[in-house]
Amino acid sequence: MRAEEIPPGVQEVILPSGERALAYSTGPTNPPPAPTALAAPVAQPIPAWAKATALLAPTVGGGIGMAAVGLSTAAPGLIAMSHALWSAVALIATGGTAAAILIGRVRARLGGAQRPHITQHITATGLFGRANGTINHR
Repeated sequence: MRAEEIPPGVQEVILPSGERALAYSTGPTNPPPAPTALAAPVAQPIPAWAKATALLAPTVGGGIGMAAVGLSTAAPGLIAMSHALWSAVALIATGGTAAAILIGRVRARLGGAQRPHITQHITATGLFGRANGTINHR
């Protein structure tokens, strides 16, 4: 059969045994047109997200670089400030302890004779027994 005599939707195929046969095709009935010449690629517009990303990439990189330079410049000052803050905390703690000791000694001298001495004697019978006690003022 000649190629012009084959109806549309039917193709000539070669079977694994080498025999030629006609078969219905499931693809397009018309063969695709052959390219006549190499066409120049058509320029596609650049998406807006790609433009924004391309513009932000050097800015973000520069910002990270400047932050690193700033931290390296400020590091000695930050270390000195942390030492100064810890020294201030130690001074406040020492001053508070000294003030508490001084106030305790002054109160002991001023009111040493006036302070009452209280003793307590508490007894209880058994593990869950009721407790009784006496308080002695001297």
